[in-house]
Amino acid sequence: MEEPLMSAPVLFAELPAAAGKVGRITLSVESTLNSLTLEMVDLLQAQLDAWAEDDDIAAVFVEGAGEKAFCAGGDVQALYRSATETPGGPCEYAEAFFAREYRMNYTLHTYAKPLLCWGHGIVMGGGLGVMAGCSHRVVTERTRIAMPEITIALFPDVGGSWFLNHAPGKTGEFLALTGASINAADAIYIGIADRFIGSEHKQAVIDALLAQQWSASAEGNHALVRHALRPFAERSLSASPAGQVEPHAATIAQLLDGDDVHDIIDRITGQETDDPWLAKARDGLAHGSSLAALWIHRQLWETRHAGLAEVFQSEIQLATNVVRHPEFAEGVRALLIDKDRNPAWQYPCSRDVPQSVIDAFFTAPWDENPLADLA
Repeated sequence: MEEPLMSAPVLFAELPAAAGKVGRITLSVESTLNSLTLEMVDLLQAQLDAWAEDDDIAAVFVEGAGEKAFCAGGDVQALYRSATETPGGPCEYAEAFFAREYRMNYTLHTYAKPLLCWGHGIVMGGGLGVMAGCSHRVVTERTRIAMPEITIALFPDVGGSWFLNHAPGKTGEFLALTGASINAADAIYIGIADRFIGSEHKQAVIDALLAQQWSASAEGNHALVRHALRPFAERSLSASPAGQVEPHAATIAQLLDGDDVHDIIDRITGQETDDPWLAKARDGLAHGSSLAALWIHRQLWETRHAGLAEVFQSEIQLATNVVRHPEFAEGVRALLIDKDRNPAWQYPCSRDVPQSVIDAFFTAPWDENPLADLA
C-alpha cells in the first residue's frame, strides 16, 4: 500500500518493499506538462533532504503524471512576468527560482541513495535538469528531449553546462546552439540517460523495485536498482528508436571545427542540406537569438573543465544576467505570450554584438554568489 504524504503539484509516497521502502515522486501538473514552479522546486528539495536522512528510504522513483510529459521545463511565463515587472533587475521571483532550482539539481547529482528517473514523454529544460541529475535514468519509445533555449534567449542551464560538455565530441555544443530534438537512443549516446525500457514495463519495474531486499548500503542499493532494471532493458532492445546524433557526429564535428564562434554559427546556418534533422537544427539557430548563441558558446567554453559546484555557480551568474536583459523577455513574448514567432532580436548577426556586451553577461551582478556554499 502507498502512504500518501501530501496532495500538491508534486506528490510524494512511501512504498513498502520486501525490506525498506521506495520513495515515489510524481510531478503532477498535467495541464502544464508538469512544468516546474518555484513551489514545486521547494517541495522537491524538502522531500529529498528528508529522505536522505530517513534510513527506511532505500531508493527513490521519480516520474511525471500522465503520458505526455515527464516535465516540459520551468514555468517560463512566470519568469517572463518577473523579468518584465522589474526590467534590468533584480527580478526577485526569477532569480530565486533559478538559485533554488539549481540547488535542487545539485542535490540530485550528489544524492547518495539511488534516484531512478522514468523519463517518459517530453523532457525539456528544467525536466532535463531533474532527469540528468538522477543516478539511474530510464528513457522510453516516447521520450522527446530538446534544449531549445536559443529560441527564447536563454541557455541550456540546470546543469547543461556539465552534461553537454561531457557529451561525445562536439555534439553537446551543437544541441545547445540549435535546440535540436533528440530521442531515447540519442539521450543514451550523449550520456544523459542510462537505459531504454519500453513504457509498457513501467509498473513491472516498480514491482521489481518493491521486491528488492534493500539494505543500509547505498552502494549495494545502486546495484539492486541496476539488477532490477537489466531484464526490462534487455526485453526492450528491439523497440529502441534509431538515433540522430551518433549518425551525424562526423558532420557535427566538421560544422563546429575551429576557434571562431562566428564561423561556427555561419557554417551551421549556411548548410544546404536535404537531411530533415540537420535542416531543423540549422533553422533553430538561424531563427534564434544571436546574442544567446554567443553566451551559450562562451558558457560551455568557460565551464569545460569546471567541477559540478562551479558549474551551478557559473550558471546562476549567467541566468541572473540573462533574465535582467530585455532579449530574454522578447524571446518569451514572441514564442509563448503573443505567439507571433517574430522576435525583435537586438542583433541581426552574431558579429554585430560588441565584445563588451557579451562580457557583461559573465560579470557577477552581486557581491556574493547565491550558490557559493555548494561544495
